[in-house]
Amino acid sequence: MTPHTRPETTPTPDVVVPTSGLTPAEAWEVLAEGNRRFVAGEPSHPNQNAERRSDLTAGQAPVAVIFGCADSRLAAEIIFDLGLGDVFVVRTAGHVIDDAVLGSIEYGVDVLEIPLVIVLGHNSCGAVTATVESYISGTMPRGFVRPLVERIIPSVLAGRRRGLEEVDEFVAEHVDQTCDHLLETSQSVRAAVESGRTAVVGLTYSLSEGTARPGRVHGDLAV
Repeated sequence: MTPHTRPETTPTPDVVVPTSGLTPAEAWEVLAEGNRRFVAGEPSHPNQNAERRSDLTAGQAPVAVIFGCADSRLAAEIIFDLGLGDVFVVRTAGHVIDDAVLGSIEYGVDVLEIPLVIVLGHNSCGAVTATVESYISGTMPRGFVRPLVERIIPSVLAGRRRGLEEVDEFVAEHVDQTCDHLLETSQSVRAAVESGRTAVVGLTYSLSEGTARPGRVHGDLAV
């Protein structure tokens, strides 16, 4: 193979992502199947053409809200092998919740009627690492990094009460705590979960493997 040639690949079959009327369980399966393709190195790259772009001018019907960390390695549409209009993405460093985040998620759940909310964290998270280091040293970072750390501290404290020590253990704890906090803070999201029209699922992404491991689940994902 010369430097200017590519290895032959077997085309993957076209994937059709449903656009409306999904249950939380059906929406979860769309994301789970997409992640399986991504991990296997067989992405289909659905809904990424000019036709899809044109169709979306009439409106959007995402299958999930993905509230994730802002880390550049955590690109939701790639991880779940999706395309334009498929997911409603909200991102902050360390997936910390503020009023803008809550408003964005509530818009997705109530206005767009999205059946699934994903909280997406990842191993080796810099924001969680900084928070653990601040907890150990007793010092806080400067500038606007400090409010991020202050919002993650409760997850670190909860993890310490459980005897956690490793950063990645705190990452998973923070994902679970974020799911809980979302329902505790947003009456709208809590009502949607209680009525069965939405579920909230926490996932921890592995940077090396590409897998998204489930953690906390609020709502019914039974098919």
